[in-house]
Amino acid sequence: MSASVVVVGAGYAGVMAANRIRSRSEDTRVIVVNPRPAFVERIRLHQLVTGSSDATIPFERVLHPGLELRVGTVERIDAKDNTIALSDGELLRYDHLVYAVGSTDRRDHIPGASEHAFSVSELEQAHLLRLRLRALPRPLAVTVIGGGLTGIETAAELAENDPEIAVTLVSDTPVAQTLPPRTRRKILTTLAALGVTVTEGDRVAEIAEGKVTLADGRILQSDCTVLATSFAFPDLARRSGLEVDAEGRLLVDATLTSLGAPSIVGAGDAVAGPPDELGHLRMSCQAALPMGAHAADTVLARLGGTEPTPLSLGFVGQCISLGRRRGAFQPTRADDSPAWPAITGRVGALVKEQVCATTVQFMTKQATRGAYRWRRGPR
Repeated sequence: MSASVVVVGAGYAGVMAANRIRSRSEDTRVIVVNPRPAFVERIRLHQLVTGSSDATIPFERVLHPGLELRVGTVERIDAKDNTIALSDGELLRYDHLVYAVGSTDRRDHIPGASEHAFSVSELEQAHLLRLRLRALPRPLAVTVIGGGLTGIETAAELAENDPEIAVTLVSDTPVAQTLPPRTRRKILTTLAALGVTVTEGDRVAEIAEGKVTLADGRILQSDCTVLATSFAFPDLARRSGLEVDAEGRLLVDATLTSLGAPSIVGAGDAVAGPPDELGHLRMSCQAALPMGAHAADTVLARLGGTEPTPLSLGFVGQCISLGRRRGAFQPTRADDSPAWPAITGRVGALVKEQVCATTVQFMTKQATRGAYRWRRGPR
């Protein structure tokens, strides 16, 4: 009897893992479970808000045709019996499981965030934000909270798309603080040229209808508030009794195998592992794709009766869109530290768009045994 592999989650890591397993082990049954009927390009959700992209791709365009897709939600994983229970009552058995459930936005750290803020962390939230912006009369004030890449991209996209939106970007840390000073200056200059007001070093104390209150007591008018701060993780691993860290991420070893559950491997945002092996990995599709590929190779090794190898993954750069006409690409070393000067402006936007398109191509090619390299090499 052929082996059965269940992949929970069909984001960047899950699709990569599922395609790679099925294309390299044709007699293995691979079932993908995902709550949505289409693949979501999460790195384009800020574009969905302004209408320049719908940020979705039909699964038939990205998944191996031999895969089985279940549209549904996993209620519990039983690692002892090797089964998962879906919300509709269906029970699926597996020999190996890939845990790739991703992440969502965190809302418990700012009072009023759950009631009065939108986000671009998930497809449904991005749709709600788009509808809200379309319904509001112009001119209007929008506050984007968070000075990381998501906040920067969202603020720039909104400001460029509609000159009647006054965008304020609020961050309790320096905006784009992980980037070199020269790249930061270029980003801030571009945001200013787009009309974005940047407020750095100010913590948000409360979000309410029509306003944002800062910790120093200042009040910002905000007809619509967008949250782009920290992330949270689904509690599936925790409620299934698997070993997790304090944030609820699945704990794995250097091969991405779940601690205490050798039939489960993890990939993407919702896993955490040894600091010396996985500590340099930031949440990104640049990490999700190779983690998905390596999770697949760990499963394939066990299917073939061999020992899986430790993950070895290096970064190449950070891409930031600054609207549709400008962007930045910051080359990095393998540990994600800045390397060469950034490519900015129109060329930076072209590089960013090419990276977004190539990301989908990498996943799709795995369905036909396409080549994909991600190892750092000797250390």
